[in-house]
Amino acid sequence: MTGTILVIFATFFWALDTLIRYPLMDEGVSAVNIVLIEHFILVLGFWLWFTVRRHKFWPFDRKDLFALVVIGGFGSAIGTLTFTQAFSYMNPTLVILLQKLQPVVAISLSAWLLKERLSSGYLLCVVLAFSGSFMLMYHDIIQFLATSGWHYTAELSARLMGYGLALIAVVSWGASTVFGKKLSMKGYSSSQIMNGRFSVGLLVLLPLFLLNSPLEQTVSLLQVEKIALMVLLSGALGMLLYYQGLKRIDSKHSALAEMAFPLMAGVINWLVLDITLTPIQLVGSCLLVLGSFVVHVDVAQWLQKFTKRQTTIS
Repeated sequence: MTGTILVIFATFFWALDTLIRYPLMDEGVSAVNIVLIEHFILVLGFWLWFTVRRHKFWPFDRKDLFALVVIGGFGSAIGTLTFTQAFSYMNPTLVILLQKLQPVVAISLSAWLLKERLSSGYLLCVVLAFSGSFMLMYHDIIQFLATSGWHYTAELSARLMGYGLALIAVVSWGASTVFGKKLSMKGYSSSQIMNGRFSVGLLVLLPLFLLNSPLEQTVSLLQVEKIALMVLLSGALGMLLYYQGLKRIDSKHSALAEMAFPLMAGVINWLVLDITLTPIQLVGSCLLVLGSFVVHVDVAQWLQKFTKRQTTIS
């Protein structure tokens, strides 16, 4: 239960990220520049942290390289970039909704690579979580479908590109959950895994930055300060809570707990931007949170105890 709570707290700080990241994009800062500066600050911070504490900066061996490429190159770099870029091609609500497919990736890889057993209550949890997510996005989906012009070839092509980018983010982040757990099982600390994640992510982002005409783009000091604040909240603190939670629960459970992100985003939008939730969205939020906790219940065992209790009473 503690692990689930930590992951849910992590999603809260991830939700704060949107209050900084997307205004920066509106100011003309490219997604590559934002993510690159973010990773540079994180790697520098971890280098200073390990230096002060006299810890080894790179404790990993060659056998860990593939896992690091998955969580850093795909999860931290490619996943974030494709998710952000997808907003330029399609309805942002649908991009977020597609991310709810991440548990499917995490579940499949967990069962295959980590040999994690699927509990009897897991299917119920998946149904609750997906139902809650759909209800949160219901009005936007209906509005999008009602106004979409699928007959325009150019628009359809753009949407297909958006779907492709969003699905790349789904696979990247879903796989990152599993391989982060795999490194955690080998005894690496949360700070070591995060350092490896962001370091590899930075290495992947550098060539992408060079290919993105860096001399034609400028970032002001104020914008760098905003990115630094974003790094502190969603990057450092959010990921620290996430990996601490990941140590205490199966990766498939953490993937479902991460689905609390749209709930957190909705609450923040309500408090900060005065965007309220509709009744159906409130119901969906409750289902989403309930699904994150139901995963800990073994339904078969619960039904057996319930039946035995009823038999005793009779």
